[in-house]
Amino acid sequence: MKIGWFSTGRDEAARNLLRTIMKKRQEGFFDIDISFVFTNWEEGEEPTHPDYEDRERFYALVHNYGIPLVCLSWKRFLPDLKRRDREKWRSEYGKRMRELISPYSFDLGVLAGYMLWMDNESCDLFNLINLHPALPGGPKGTWQEVIWKLIEQRADRQGAMIHLCTPEWDEGPALTYCSFSLRTREYDALWRKMDEKMRTRSSKDIAKEEGENEPLFRKIRSDGERRELPLLAYSIRQFAEGRVRIEGRKLYENDNLLTRPYDLTREVDEAVKRKEFER
Repeated sequence: MKIGWFSTGRDEAARNLLRTIMKKRQEGFFDIDISFVFTNWEEGEEPTHPDYEDRERFYALVHNYGIPLVCLSWKRFLPDLKRRDREKWRSEYGKRMRELISPYSFDLGVLAGYMLWMDNESCDLFNLINLHPALPGGPKGTWQEVIWKLIEQRADRQGAMIHLCTPEWDEGPALTYCSFSLRTREYDALWRKMDEKMRTRSSKDIAKEEGENEPLFRKIRSDGERRELPLLAYSIRQFAEGRVRIEGRKLYENDNLLTRPYDLTREVDEAVKRKEFER
């Protein structure tokens, strides 16, 4: 199976996703090839930007694997149009992106830390999947926003899902997912400490003052992040081996239409216990 990889490459997590998939490919975990990597920055662009060093490390990793790197700067592309009509700009950006990746065929597009909203026509033309750090029906937004929403909601479970990209941002149907409990003995102690803080401060105040270092937040993120890599790998393997397929924006297992997302919790939990995906 040929994969198109889309990533902004802005942090270590983006590198880990690509590194892990390439490692599992080399181990024979699945039979895939990554046809290209598309990114929405140019190499060497804006060296004073906070993400610059991470982006350059990501590009170096792509080159090291010998994967064609396709770049299209989202900042330099038709800036006047972007100011006047954001929706039309998104459509034009997608059109140019498709021109640039047209030499490379792919069966499945994987958005792995891609921070732009994919244009409508690309969503219609390609089977594009996105890794989202929440359960089906859970909070939308970045992983930071998701976790703070879970804390505000006093959620019982968290997880991650792979969903189909559609014109409605983060609204595409969930294809696969995994979950874990937020009500274990270790979590209960962290919830009690959070309750004490919230007697005098709002969750927004706590987020502003402690950020990602808040213990409950950090624990949820750690447990979720450990599952994202195996979830993506096992999901890709389901497609690569033909066990599941996307047809007409719906998910099929063999010839059977699945009316709910494919639960990979058991496989992911076993991989976490084996530390199979830890570096």
